[in-house]
Amino acid sequence: MDEERELLRIEDLVIRYVTDDGIVEALNGVSLFLREKHTLGLVGETGAGKTTLARGIMGLIPHPPGEVLGGRVFFEGQDLLRLGEIKMRAVRGNRISMIFQDPMTSLNPVMTVGEQIMEVIRTHNKLTPRETAAMARNMLEMVGISADRMGEYPHQFSGGMKQRVIIAIALACNPKLLIADEPTTALDVTIQAQVLEMIRSLKTKLNTSMLLITHDLGVVAQNCDYVAIIYAGEIVEYGSLRDIFKKAKHPYTQGLLGSIPSLAREVKRLKSIKGLMPDPTNLPKGCKFHTRCDYTGEQCTAAAPALTDIGGEHLVRCVYAGGDFPSDRETQGEGR
Repeated sequence: MDEERELLRIEDLVIRYVTDDGIVEALNGVSLFLREKHTLGLVGETGAGKTTLARGIMGLIPHPPGEVLGGRVFFEGQDLLRLGEIKMRAVRGNRISMIFQDPMTSLNPVMTVGEQIMEVIRTHNKLTPRETAAMARNMLEMVGISADRMGEYPHQFSGGMKQRVIIAIALACNPKLLIADEPTTALDVTIQAQVLEMIRSLKTKLNTSMLLITHDLGVVAQNCDYVAIIYAGEIVEYGSLRDIFKKAKHPYTQGLLGSIPSLAREVKRLKSIKGLMPDPTNLPKGCKFHTRCDYTGEQCTAAAPALTDIGGEHLVRCVYAGGDFPSDRETQGEGR
């Protein structure tokens, strides 16, 4: 089926930042894939490498201090890391677009919103000025903003409206892949829901695939088909939405799910994950999560576990992936 065709595949992506304080190991062999018309949620704590991964796909890693040391990023069968900057510009904003975290700083304050939408359209399409303006007006209307506001500046819009403008810019050339990097972080709760609903409906209307980066598992449950859990620059679990929410195997994933309040059970205290994310300039040996895990053994510190397929494209990076998970007994005991 065409719907099942693979659009994006990342293989062993390694990215470092060389700083005065040391070498930041941002991504450590990340591998994942995304099919056409699907949404993949990328979930992890602050500093886990989510934004670095997004920028790596877009070819926006600043050099220096950033360095892509290895790996491949296949998009429609083409390795983006081998394209070079000139050819990558033809892909960026056209076939792959990105919604950045903060709408307050993503727009140029001295250009009208109409000019900023038209700039993207002109870059990737051979249209007359009139056709370009008409297309920009249509994009504004599509995201729920009157086309009469084309001549206004970003400071004349609220935070939620600015995010809508950014979405209009990202979707102006009807990209095959939309990367949304925590698109609702700076917005209040009611506006968050509106923006996410709009992204979801536009994605369906335009047949766009999406990589949704977030730390909110509720957002993932409402919007994603597949989920990748990232920790300390590594994918520790990958699977369908049901795999992750109903059959989570990695202790970190189970910890994230265990910290969510439940409407079905009455508890006095939520179970938190002990400790903090490791320093990316001094990552622990072996499993990166072993310093915070309740089931750490000698094998966890001896060598880094591989990402293992436990069936049905459910992948887990844990020494217990091929057998009995100690966390299963704990989970069943708590009725989680």
